[in-house]
Amino acid sequence: MESEHLFKHKHLISLADLSVADLDLVLQTAMSFKEISARSIKKVPTLRGRTVINLFFEPSTRTRLSFEIAAKRMSADTFNISASSSSTTKGETLVDTVLNLEAMNPDMIIIRHSSSGAANLIKRHVKNASVINAGDGTHEHPSQGLLDLMTVREHKGDLAGLKIAIIGDIAHSRVAHSDIIGFTKMGASVAVSGPATMVPTEVEQLGARVCLRPQDAVTDADVVMALRIQRERLMDPLIPSLREYATFFGINKKLLKLAKPDALIMHPGPINRGVEIDPDIADGPNSVILDQVTNGVAIRMALLYLLMGGE
Repeated sequence: MESEHLFKHKHLISLADLSVADLDLVLQTAMSFKEISARSIKKVPTLRGRTVINLFFEPSTRTRLSFEIAAKRMSADTFNISASSSSTTKGETLVDTVLNLEAMNPDMIIIRHSSSGAANLIKRHVKNASVINAGDGTHEHPSQGLLDLMTVREHKGDLAGLKIAIIGDIAHSRVAHSDIIGFTKMGASVAVSGPATMVPTEVEQLGARVCLRPQDAVTDADVVMALRIQRERLMDPLIPSLREYATFFGINKKLLKLAKPDALIMHPGPINRGVEIDPDIADGPNSVILDQVTNGVAIRMALLYLLMGGE
């Protein structure tokens, strides 16, 4: 039965802005769009005539391509702008760049930026275009959080009552922040663990339980997610070495024996094999890492559709 809840948002900056009904509608809509990607001709005219701009100031493979594929499968016109090809290299401010882009009347601006709050700053200055946060600094990555919710719900059914363990660099991970918000809203419990220098106590305010030992977080978990060390965001080394990190916090067979036998293995990518997760675990039967990538296209199709007024 279709949900009668209406999606009343124009922008997506944070999962904190969405209600449980909003989250459920996005997930339902994504499931209906997922079938399109399995067709021989992967295209529908849903967003024909609409214009989507991908404005990416950080390197990205999965997220940028996923948004681009999502838009093109719905027949929207897409344009990609990277930091190196934008006028910010000439000293133009981010706001001026976006105002000039909006003067060309796009329907959607998707932004990834190294500064937390960049997407919200843009949202405050645009008048007509919708804005999607594709990752801002260490703040949030809401579409990744949604695709993670979708992947778990697809494999486990109801999210309520599930135990989610997230292991790694929590402090610098916008994915972790979005996942904690999303999973707790949907009734799951989230435990996080990592080196003490990488787990801020503030994550408890988002609803997560902080564990000093990864063993405590993983025990009886339904889902175990590994996060990579965000070396590009570290000003100073927060761990002695990658080898030591892998020894104490890497996801391996010994650690997973504490989780439920059918625990899902997740990773937002890119993976540093042998550091945060063993290769045989990443490629094992419980891994849904590639399912996350597949569902990313469906989630982003749903977001483009709903934020641009789809019913």
